[in-house]
Amino acid sequence: MAQKRVLLLCGDYMEDYEAMVPFQALQAFGVSVDAVCPGKKAGDICRTAVQQSSGHQTNSESRGHNFAINATFDEIEFTKYDGLMLPGGRAPEYLALNEAVLDLVSKFSNSGKPIASICHGQLILAAAGLVKGRMCTAYPFVRPVLIAAGAHWVEPETLSTCVVDGNIITAPMYKGHPEYIRHFVKALGGTITGSDKRVLFLCGDFMEDYEVAVPFQSLQALGCHVDAVCPKKKAGDTCPTAVHDFEGDQTYSEKPGHDFTLTANFEGLDTSSYDALVIPGGRAPEYLALDKSVIAIVKEFMETKKPVASICHGQQILSAADVLKGRKCTAYPAVKLNVVLAGATWLEPNPIDRCFTDGNLVTGAAWPGHPEFISQLMVLLGVQVAF
Repeated sequence: MAQKRVLLLCGDYMEDYEAMVPFQALQAFGVSVDAVCPGKKAGDICRTAVQQSSGHQTNSESRGHNFAINATFDEIEFTKYDGLMLPGGRAPEYLALNEAVLDLVSKFSNSGKPIASICHGQLILAAAGLVKGRMCTAYPFVRPVLIAAGAHWVEPETLSTCVVDGNIITAPMYKGHPEYIRHFVKALGGTITGSDKRVLFLCGDFMEDYEVAVPFQSLQALGCHVDAVCPKKKAGDTCPTAVHDFEGDQTYSEKPGHDFTLTANFEGLDTSSYDALVIPGGRAPEYLALDKSVIAIVKEFMETKKPVASICHGQQILSAADVLKGRKCTAYPAVKLNVVLAGATWLEPNPIDRCFTDGNLVTGAAWPGHPEFISQLMVLLGVQVAF
């Protein structure tokens, strides 16, 4: 069967998670995804926005990652695609005024192909006249527009609520990604097997934003039970994250990312109940590598030969745990010294999205490698997506 192809309709200041999580998750599941933006061509970037609740009457916003477009809008032939995704954020406000965008979205709708829209993306559906008589939800502030456009508004019980009406899938925001992506995979004809797995994430303050959120929500979308823990924190606490990007400097830049909510208590954690361990990168591993309890957890997973997936600077923890001797692995290039001194054989991440599996160990260099990183972990877990 031919590989499924999906179009992601992007714009400047779309919400950071709402673009990258489905973009990389679907690729990890074996789907080809083209990201386009009107007026831009393959290789250009879209600015993104980190939007979240910060105790004010509306969400706060700061600059997110630069999102690289990988296809050219003017060259798109919708007949080549099996589905369409519309991220939220502020981009839909102006994309909804673009006739070429509305024409493209209408073609997907008229052909009955699945359309998944999240947050403010539903403004585009309303402008294209596609919500009349349809049940849908969205970020609550979009409700008046959808009602005026003739939609049957579904009040989201939580911001994770998703609504499916025919070929249209809608959700209020990125908290609903797991269900949202799972519905879209099903609409594409996908079947998920082997998802009865429990995965543990070792988190810390200023871990890289994408490197925790993308694999975390991708695994949840597959149906895995995923927990995130951090030393000295409990379920419901948050870890601030860092947006690490490549902007022409001699090293990566850093901006504040989303606050990531932990799902389990670190104290009293029964690590033996988990099937795999994931270690995000960013700056957190620098201090987590000094924590004896963190080191003990890593040693336990490695000694029992359960899957361990570590990315970017996460390998600083593996090095400190003395579990790399005789292993082959990669990491962010600046961590090469740690890896080599720990006795590992260094694998050059060329290109930077290259990932490697050595026995029970999956390693990656940076967040552009998430599709390989997640798919290689899926192999070790025995989780499959078939179309």
